[in-house]
Amino acid sequence: MNKLLVAIIAALSFMNIAQAQGDIDAGKTKSAVCAACHGPDGNSPSDLYPKLAGQHSSYLVKQLQEFKSGERENAIMLGMVAALSEQDMEDLAAYYASQTSTPETVSEEVAKAGKNFYMGGDKERAIPGCTACHGPRGNGLALAKFPKISGQHPAYIKSQLIGFRDSVRHNSPNNMMSDISGKLTDEDIDLLSKYISALH
Repeated sequence: MNKLLVAIIAALSFMNIAQAQGDIDAGKTKSAVCAACHGPDGNSPSDLYPKLAGQHSSYLVKQLQEFKSGERENAIMLGMVAALSEQDMEDLAAYYASQTSTPETVSEEVAKAGKNFYMGGDKERAIPGCTACHGPRGNGLALAKFPKISGQHPAYIKSQLIGFRDSVRHNSPNNMMSDISGKLTDEDIDLLSKYISALH
């Protein structure tokens, strides 16, 4: 009985720690400086920058921390996060997580070809399906800090997959994304980027 109680308390404590403790209203105020690139509600008007709306707060906090530490390299973001406290990061993450991302669309041909690859990967090349970590609808997994990728700009998804493949970006757990992306061709990346963006 005591072991069961300890396990339950540990699980609840972990869940509490894993959830961002941000203030949405404070985050909205703090996000004013982010709006130029990411839009006032986290829906970036330019596909050079990611949509943050609807992203898991745990993932957003992780990225902000890694931009600040230099683990994820980006000159623009390094300057933007330099003065952010942990609470600022939690607040910003809570605000963006509370927003709704704008939808993307894709042709029927791309949807059909992309679905097969996204769901099942390519066994001959030892490429797993993306659904294993990001789910069938691209919603990711908040507790594991796997991002929501559906609704994202296809050009941004493409740039990140190329970044992982070319070791420009290397901040995924155990270099998982670098290992997988390293097996992708330009055609694979183009197809997946378009398909993933339109998942609902």
